[in-house]
Amino acid sequence: MRIDPDGWVSDAMRIPSPNFDRREGGIELLVIHNISLPPGEFGGDGVARLFTNSLDRKEHPYYETIPEGRVSSHFFIRRDGHLIQFVSVLDRAWHAGLSIWQGRERCNDFSIGIELEGSDFVPFTDAQYEALRDLTIALRRAFLIKGIAGHSDIAPGRKTDPGPCFDWRRYLVSLSS
Repeated sequence: MRIDPDGWVSDAMRIPSPNFDRREGGIELLVIHNISLPPGEFGGDGVARLFTNSLDRKEHPYYETIPEGRVSSHFFIRRDGHLIQFVSVLDRAWHAGLSIWQGRERCNDFSIGIELEGSDFVPFTDAQYEALRDLTIALRRAFLIKGIAGHSDIAPGRKTDPGPCFDWRRYLVSLSS
């Protein structure tokens, strides 16, 4: 897995999102999230449609509850480990919202967002951990990553993901082996 000069990962399917802007500073943080649309349902195209502003809010009752606004993430890792990239890592995706890490606010400014297809209540798959490990290694080779945090760590009280089913120990140990 490699990152090209334009910030796109070689092994990722590209689905460009319009929801990004220019990144002014460096990349220091990886933020791990979980998402599924509708919640707890996997394999559909709801997340991609949300990140590309093409989600039909009348298609599912839950979609009507999603606040209006533009969101995105750099990456989405499906249950089978398939990697999708929505925003170049050189640009700022809109994944963290109101956030703070080590005293710095606006984590979107200096982070890369990685969404895992899942929920707070379902364990993640082996394929997802493998893809996350490979992606993390590639990002660490390309950038001076100083930290890895969950969305809940940078937005406590507001966010719960990646949730209690995310095995932090397994993930972090896999990076050193």
